Amino acid sequence: MLYLDGLGYLIYSHFCIHMAQLTEPQFKYLSSLGIKFHEDQAQLVAYGHDETEDFVFPPELVLIPSSAEEISKIMSYCHEHSIPLTPAGARTGLSGGSLPLHGGVLISMEKFNQILHIDTDNLQVTTQPGVITEVLQQAVKEHGLFYPPDPASKGSCFIGGNVSENSGGPKAVKYGVTKDYVLNLEVVLPTGEIIWTGANVLKNATGYNLTQLIVGSEGTLGIITKIVLRLLPHPTHDVLFLVPFFDAKTACAAVPEIFKAGIIPSGMEFMEREALLWAKAFTGDETIPVADNHQAHLLIELDGFDQDQLMREAEQLFLVLEAFETDEILFADSSAQKAALWNLRRKVGEAVKTQSVYKEEDTVVPRFQLPNLLDHVKKVGGRYGFKSVCYGHAGDGNLHVNIIRGELSDEQWEHELPKAITEIFKEVVRLGGTISGEHGIGYVQRPYMPLAFPEVTLNLMREIKRVFDPKGILNPGKIF
Repeated sequence: MLYLDGLGYLIYSHFCIHMAQLTEPQFKYLSSLGIKFHEDQAQLVAYGHDETEDFVFPPELVLIPSSAEEISKIMSYCHEHSIPLTPAGARTGLSGGSLPLHGGVLISMEKFNQILHIDTDNLQVTTQPGVITEVLQQAVKEHGLFYPPDPASKGSCFIGGNVSENSGGPKAVKYGVTKDYVLNLEVVLPTGEIIWTGANVLKNATGYNLTQLIVGSEGTLGIITKIVLRLLPHPTHDVLFLVPFFDAKTACAAVPEIFKAGIIPSGMEFMEREALLWAKAFTGDETIPVADNHQAHLLIELDGFDQDQLMREAEQLFLVLEAFETDEILFADSSAQKAALWNLRRKVGEAVKTQSVYKEEDTVVPRFQLPNLLDHVKKVGGRYGFKSVCYGHAGDGNLHVNIIRGELSDEQWEHELPKAITEIFKEVVRLGGTISGEHGIGYVQRPYMPLAFPEVTLNLMREIKRVFDPKGILNPGKIF
């Protein structure tokens, strides 16, 4: 089916056909800089998508620099000639943040893949942005150190993308998200200047906090080329439980009670029945029992440095759970079983994708409101005729709502579903939450920004963008 999207792009099955942005002299100049590049159509298509639905927006040229100076040269030229430029990391995002909507040039950060220095005295690490998150975590763990943020895609996503999207993950409930660990950034501005945003210190009250402004800016203000992160001592012990519930709302209701009892889990994950079943089928792991009357599960982890203290916390946790109807709680009594349980949770997103075309909404509310949010999602689904599979970081109030296309017609999917999503987001805001907890706004969530912010706030953000990027060349079409 051929149609125009809301931006006026001609799309066939979400494949964007846009007017060429690069003139022949511009193409020749950029491809003659001595930087590795791709220009064949197959490579352009490969770099033109991420993990957001089935969107494909091919750039006209892919450049793969290996230094901040090379990026500066590219940025200066693109700024001078008003050429759209999109930075991309591992392209594992779920909001379309690295899609080159306007063609032009895509800068891939894949060569920025070195951990530069692990400072064991100050508990810091300096890294390039193209390092895979799990590789960074394992490298610092060898020194007894801990970098907690752990998105589900940690085995493939880049740390630079995590900074750009302010990623979270299961450990965020106790340890915080990416922004809580970024001390300083080297950034190439859209006009080509190279700056450091802060200092490698734990306290900094010197002027505006440019470091935290860049974190979560989704590649719209500058391109990150070095990252300084603070680290923690790595916990020496952990325990893990899978708690089956006969009712999904009851599982959500148990979450705030655990915190009110003074227990701070290092992971608190919610999975509806089908989320876990689909993950089991996807991974082929049949070792975890799911009874016919299990409607949801909480995956709860406690960690620390004292095994006896952990056992006391576990006992207290069980006392809290006694107030709710649960089936027999599974205690992961080996490293292999812990790994299997976490693997199931991390594979839910991929498992959902194998079942159907879907849209994932990254909602977040105060955790006490989770039962109300879940109830509202199901009611909206009933009115609009779609099925949803929900899971997420319950301890943060972060619920990933996966809307399954199933038998919905093109008309329902393209024109009715946005109305349903709007209803869900309005309720999220009414409950005191917002429309993205960790996936960012990017391309797919930008129509809903006015639900989260009044126009005066959006204008402030637009003006910040204008100061950094006066010609609007960097990652255009995102957020606003």
